Amino acid sequence: MNRFHVHLNVTDLEASLRFYTGLFATPPTVLESDYAKWMLDDPRVNFAISRTGRAAGIDHLGIQADSAEALHGLGARLDAAGGTVVPEAGAVCCYARSDKYWTEDPQGTRWETFHTLGRATTYHAGSAVCASDAACAPDPDASAPTAAVRGAGCGAPKSCCC
Repeated sequence: MNRFHVHLNVTDLEASLRFYTGLFATPPTVLESDYAKWMLDDPRVNFAISRTGRAAGIDHLGIQADSAEALHGLGARLDAAGGTVVPEAGAVCCYARSDKYWTEDPQGTRWETFHTLGRATTYHAGSAVCASDAACAPDPDASAPTAAVRGAGCGAPKSCCC
């Protein structure tokens, strides 16, 4: 079963850790100096916070797929929704290695669909390149669209996380 994903940028990680640990009644499943993640079953959500220097608030929303096949299906659904879809294979971000598809909704909210392949030792690395606002975006030369993906090289949504 897939899992809803919410990623928030925070300015005070310690205060946010206390708040969300109290709200969810459990400590984070992943805790780093700049990042925390709760993998909750009730509600079924992957809830992450990070202190990256970006404006506080929602960074992106998403759906975590439980298999490569489910991710492919989500990528096709994003394509059918009509936005530009940017694939990111083998991305290292948020202390995890994942295959991803990124898009933006009509209001500009970033959406990430991803299948986690394993743990990573850094917040981000690999094919992500950092832009001037410290956000990351897939390298268009390293992530060629698949047949189910529209909009090769046309304004990838800023991404990084998970």
